[in-house]
Amino acid sequence: MTATAELQKTAQALVAPGKGILAADESTGTIEKRFQSIGLSNSEANRQAYRDLLFTTAGFGDAISGVILYDETLRQKSLKGPSFVDVLQKAGSIPGIKVDKGTVPLPGSPEEKMTEGLDGLRGRLEEYKKLGARFAKWRAVITIGKGIPTARCITVNARGLALYAALCQEHGIVPIVEPEVLMDADNTIERCYEVTEWTLTETFSELRNLGVALDGMLLKPNMVIAGKKSPKQATVEEVARWTVACFRRVVPAEVPGIVFLSGGQTSQQATAHLNAMNAMGPHPWQLSFSYGRALQDEALKAWKGDAKNLAAAQKAFSDRAKLNAAARHGKYSEKMERELVGV
Repeated sequence: MTATAELQKTAQALVAPGKGILAADESTGTIEKRFQSIGLSNSEANRQAYRDLLFTTAGFGDAISGVILYDETLRQKSLKGPSFVDVLQKAGSIPGIKVDKGTVPLPGSPEEKMTEGLDGLRGRLEEYKKLGARFAKWRAVITIGKGIPTARCITVNARGLALYAALCQEHGIVPIVEPEVLMDADNTIERCYEVTEWTLTETFSELRNLGVALDGMLLKPNMVIAGKKSPKQATVEEVARWTVACFRRVVPAEVPGIVFLSGGQTSQQATAHLNAMNAMGPHPWQLSFSYGRALQDEALKAWKGDAKNLAAAQKAFSDRAKLNAAARHGKYSEKMERELVGV
């Protein structure tokens, strides 16, 4: 099935060369953990001020093609009055929305997860479209461990992702399909490759079964990387080679772009890995980013919840966005990192 012109246009705009997506869809609970790291209370006013800091950064749309918002943020106004949706659109960035309702234990295998949120999704998508969202995101989680993942876990999550994607396209909303193989264990990069290939194969099988137009969606996966507890960590070049090899095997060329999540990587690691993959191009699809913490960490630390630090925080965000924009072309370097960030 071929996507409508509207879906194709939005999907292609989200992976425009030199740009990527900001994931600013942290739930209230998740952003509380971020704020705790700088000693800031998790009030709605502070959440509004923080998102305002990011979205009003000068030149925001030069490197950020779209923003995944949380339900609260989609409905909020900026500190100067206009809605955040209007602020983003004026900056040349596309508003999007997180629509899943988080993960719960998988029945019969409680160490694994399934994602909730399909109930009532049609109605929520209709409302979100009216509020200005043009794309959406749904995250599924795959855990590596002893005897897991199970086939049941991968099947349940692949079907959930496909149902979500089909419902999005029914409403003229581009679905970002996010099957994340976690990097929290002690597994090797080879094991991550195996599980990622399996997960993506099942996901695309379910997407096809439900008639999802692959040219009107984006994929948001993990990179193929060793678990954080693994004694053997791969080099930047090895991560790039393993990841590209995996995706060339299983991701159809019709998909306009792959927008990687940063997972547990540092800001610098996420940028370097993306750069190395793009330096290996050209590829059948655009290789871009959909980073949350890896785009925000330096800005959050610079801000500290103090309005006096606004300029420094926005510079930190802008610098990291520029570095990832360079990585989209395979032109990022350690020299650029040192000059902009000082690392």
